[in-house]
Parts: sequence; structure tokens; C-alpha cells
Amino acid sequence: MKASKITHKGAERIKLEFANTPENNKLVRNISGSTWSKTHHAWHIPYTKEAYGQLKALFSEVEIDGMRIEIAANFKAKPTKPLEVRLQVAPRVKSKVEIIITYTVKQIIVKIPKNENDIQFIRTFNYVRWDKNNYYWIIPNYGKNLELLKNYFGERITKIDFKTEEVKKIISVASHPPYLGELPELDEKIQKEVIDYKHWMEQKRYSVSTINSYSEALIIFFRYYNKKKADEIVNQDIIDFNINYILRKRLSFSYQNQFVNAIKLFYKKIYNRNIDIEDIERPRRAKKLPKVIAKLDVMLMLKNIKNQKHKMALTIIYACGLRRSELINLKLEHINSKRKSITIFNSKGQKDRVLPISNKLLEQIKKYYFVYKPEVYLIEGQNKGEVYSETSLEKIFHKYLDEVVKNSNFTLHCLRHSYATHLLESGVDLRYIQTLLGHKSSKTTEIYTWVSMKSLQNIKNPTDDFDL
Repeated sequence: MKASKITHKGAERIKLEFANTPENNKLVRNISGSTWSKTHHAWHIPYTKEAYGQLKALFSEVEIDGMRIEIAANFKAKPTKPLEVRLQVAPRVKSKVEIIITYTVKQIIVKIPKNENDIQFIRTFNYVRWDKNNYYWIIPNYGKNLELLKNYFGERITKIDFKTEEVKKIISVASHPPYLGELPELDEKIQKEVIDYKHWMEQKRYSVSTINSYSEALIIFFRYYNKKKADEIVNQDIIDFNINYILRKRLSFSYQNQFVNAIKLFYKKIYNRNIDIEDIERPRRAKKLPKVIAKLDVMLMLKNIKNQKHKMALTIIYACGLRRSELINLKLEHINSKRKSITIFNSKGQKDRVLPISNKLLEQIKKYYFVYKPEVYLIEGQNKGEVYSETSLEKIFHKYLDEVVKNSNFTLHCLRHSYATHLLESGVDLRYIQTLLGHKSSKTTEIYTWVSMKSLQNIKNPTDDFDL
């Protein structure tokens, strides 16, 4: 990373030159006032000590082109967003409250005293949320998140712990094998190996959901075999676990495949040992059709919603075919009213995509904005700048759909399925639908041809010729 002073459109800025990778671009976007310049073919940020501090907190190795003293002395510069960060360490705040960081394979819990500068820094992380019941911040544990927190808080951290997270209680108490909650925690050696395995997957750019799923599968497996060391596990142990745990508990075929993939990859990368999976039964993949809500029912549901925030959330999910995570992490800066588009960053499979929005939807977004005045995300939680709860999103969907379709088994994700199917029935080419949904393979999109009724309804039934 090289930083140099430039003048852009009459304003002093810091030009950034670095390797053009999705991860670097994502980090730079977190700096207040960061902008891409077509003229300079580079990112640039405000020429202020605040922006410079954020840069140093996010990138430890920055080659400064003779401007450190200038920025430090630039007290008259107006920050775009206050965040007092000096080099890699935040300013020491006099407080009797401790800063405690506890992390698991999935998330990082940060307990900090109330301080506006620290809160602004915490909010630069993607998918961060505030737990109002326990008074701490929750940040996903992936990429450089933990390292950034350590660099920022530095010596102010009074305690940092790793804890093996509790797996969901999916097994009944009376079942065999023993109830998972009664099994001992992992020993330190296994914990470290799971973390090493997780970090390796992060470096290989596995998706967050895959990293979490594989790590959780390993934790369950090694807690089940808590009396054995990892290097003592043999193929028969894996087969027995598959039979006595997964198959006996009738866990899903997808979970079974995740378990096999996680174990195989773990031993290959950590122990340099190939697992013979020929003897491990893999399930036959079920071919389940996507559930589609009738277009009329979707219209009636959205029309009946009086709460403007709820209406905006469900409307944009259906109108753009978004996943719930894409909606709750959609920021205001991702909406381009001039181009009439929204950009989805780092979605499933670490893919970005640009989606068109109609004039009608754009007007709805503008009206919503002037009423609620969100600060960071389009749809925010009870407090400004916080992400909306996924659970709340699912609840409001069921609440309003039940008013139109009684006792349905639809889920929020069915709005995305419905969007794709309704586009197909309207004559939109399957290749465009694939692009809009962000599918890597056309085979994934082709499943919607199985549920589209437009062509099937043109088929003449043999009984139509009967005089019954």
C-alpha cells in the first residue's frame, strides 16, 4: 500500500495505490469519504488525520510519501466522520470499564465502555450488530476482523479469550449418542487446530457460511470423540459417527455431506492425510422444487402493509430477488439513483452484482428515506446505524403473508424464488435471470423451469377430448 498527497477537484486528498483485490477494495470502502477516481485510476480519501488513522488501522503496512507530519499537524481539517485512530492503536480512553474480546470459530464478542470513537470504528465492520440484552457488539470472525480489533484497541484490551461455541441442541436428551451439551469441551490442541483450519479456509477465500459450517461440524465430531486425539481417529470412527450420529438422528443429507467434506478437508490440510471416503456413505441428493408464491398473493401482501419500513424491506427483497443477508447489509451508498441500480457486494460465493431498479421502486425508496432517514443501512434496526434483525425480518414476512395465504409453509426465501419464477413466466431469458440472481451455474437457475406454469398450462390434457 502506497499513500501520497494529491489535489483532486480543488481539495487535498490522499491517493492510495495497492493490489486490486476484492478484500482490499472492501477495506478501503470502510474509510469515511473514500472515493474511486477515474482520473487517477485509484482510490483516494480525505486529507485528514481521521481518515489517515482509519487507513493505518486497516492496513498495517503503508508506504507514506512524505506527508505524515503534515497530516498530524493538520488540526483544521474537517473529518468526514469522527474516528480518532493514530497509526495502529486507538487513543487511550480513561475508563474503569474493561475492554474484553471473546471469540469463537464463528463470531467475535467485544465489550467496550461507551465511547463514540470506538463505536464508530466497530461500525466499520460488515455484519456487525449490537446485542442490547447483553450490552456487547457481535462481529463475524472471518478475514482480518480479529487482527484489526487487536491492532486498534492494542494495550487497552484487558482480556481476550477463545471459547468453543455451543452447537444448537438438535438432539433429544434421551437419544444416542449422549446429549451434546453433556460432552466435554475440546482440549486446547484441538481448539488450536480448528482455528488453524478456519484460518486456512479464510486464506483460500472460502465463503463465510462454508467456514462456519465446516468448523461447527468439526467441533461436533471431536466433542463426540472426546476421549480420542485427532491423530488417533481412523476411517472406521468416521463411518461409525456417520451411522450412529448423523443417520440415526435423521439429519439432513446436506448436513451429512458437509460433515464428510469438513473431515476430509481437515485431515488433508492439518494432518496431510487422505481420508478414504469410499466407505463413508453419502446421501442421494434430494431434488426439491422451490416454493413459489402466486404473483397476486405477493401483490396483495405488499399492498396491505401499512408500516413503511416493513413494506420497503419486503418489497425490495421481492423486486430485486435478494437474499435476506443481502437486504439487511444493503447500505445507502450501494444505491445509485442516477444509474437506477443497486450493487450487492460480497454475496454468496463472494460475488458482487449490479441490479436494476425501476423508476417506481426508486420513488418508493426516496419516500421511505425522507420518512425514516436511515444513516448507514437502507433498513436499520431500532437504533440508527444498526443492521436489521434477520429474525424480525422473517417474523414480519409471516405476519403479512398469513393475512393473505392462511397456514402456508412459505419462508422469506420464497420471495426470491417467486421473483425468479415470475420473471421467467413474463418471458425474461433464463440467462438474464441467472445474472440477476447471481448464480454461478445455469443449472441452478434452470430449476425454475420446473415450477413455471406458463408453458405447462398450454399442454392439452388427454381428458379434454373426452365427453365426460
